[in-house]
Amino acid sequence: MKLIIPINGENLDGQVNPSFGRTKQFMLVDSDSREFEIIPNEQNMTAAQGAGIQAAQTVIKSGAEAVITTHLGPKASRVLSEGGIKVFTAKAMPIMEALDLFSKNELEEMNGANVEGHWV
Repeated sequence: MKLIIPINGENLDGQVNPSFGRTKQFMLVDSDSREFEIIPNEQNMTAAQGAGIQAAQTVIKSGAEAVITTHLGPKASRVLSEGGIKVFTAKAMPIMEALDLFSKNELEEMNGANVEGHWV
């Protein structure tokens, strides 16, 4: 499955970034092969508003089927839901650990936002 994860770092040794909309970049990763590519999100790091919506649109355009994230606001959640993207929650942890938990079906699927809007 193609997953997208907000990250700190440049490779699989990095960490899950707790911010979805304002992460510097995403990792688009195949959950089986662990092949990945980095997708920039720098344009949303200092956005006054709409960072979550724009980041969610980036996810949809990437071809991802699911997101692993720590926090997700209501507007981004709505956009992802409308785009048919599943969302799984993981605390800030190493990317490899999050991928392993996903592969074992040990990440909880989110059904909506878990923070208020404008969370930074």
